Amino acid sequence: MAITAAQVKELREKTGAGMMDAKKALVETDGDMEKAVDVLREKGVAKAAKKSDRIAAEGLAEVLVDGNKAILVEMNSETDFVATNDKFTTLMDQVATAILANEPADLEAALALPLGDSTVADEITNLTAVIGEKITLRRFEIVKKGDDDHFGSYKHNGGAIVSLVTLHGADDETARDVAMHVAAINPKYTTREDVPADVLAHETEVVTEETKNEGKPENIIPRIVEGRINKFLSEISLVDQEFVKDPDLTVGKFVEQKNGSVASFVRFEVGEGIEKKEDNFAEEVMSQIKN
Repeated sequence: MAITAAQVKELREKTGAGMMDAKKALVETDGDMEKAVDVLREKGVAKAAKKSDRIAAEGLAEVLVDGNKAILVEMNSETDFVATNDKFTTLMDQVATAILANEPADLEAALALPLGDSTVADEITNLTAVIGEKITLRRFEIVKKGDDDHFGSYKHNGGAIVSLVTLHGADDETARDVAMHVAAINPKYTTREDVPADVLAHETEVVTEETKNEGKPENIIPRIVEGRINKFLSEISLVDQEFVKDPDLTVGKFVEQKNGSVASFVRFEVGEGIEKKEDNFAEEVMSQIKN
């Protein structure tokens, strides 16, 4: 298949590889972006295989705690300017409070909840008409805990990122410290045991091929792979990560010193996973001149 310049650009941004290496990898994999990343990693060409989610939607995320219940909510707007509008932030708080109180099963049920004299969906539509930008309720997650557990919440940059941590034992201050860590470091799983088998198998396969291609002696490859997989797991698992406020401790050890353990975490980053529209400013100006 024909490989486009846009595909090459995307692969280079994901891996740091050179233009020709990126193009060859895409040709080899018939344009499959994920397989092309693996090919570059196996050849040792990729500088980093980070698939950083491109942030498209603007808006805010919120985290609210009420006793043994808490909620994280994300509402989106078209521009970050709208996200600072008082009407937007007020509606955000009202929607989060309504969802937490009623515990709807899904997004559709949340939009149907009563809010004032209308519904959540109607209020969002009304605000869209007033502000002139599309407003959407994207997602929410309700978390519950036991009486002996502790919630810790953190909101970064006014709601660009919110996090919620649940600890068994310990205390609120410890839970908040871990929530700050979650917001900053963005772990993928609570423990290494939570990493899905297919994710672990895939990473092991890629690392094994990468190690072989480095020309390492056959007899030491398994030991090298084991070490690299352990490093991979420690980087994506919350309890194994170096604690951001004290790198001499893992998060798990930090909480353990406070007589607790990590139960779970949730992290929302506004717009994560949504493809961002990239406007070409030069083309926009030229189109206006022509018109």
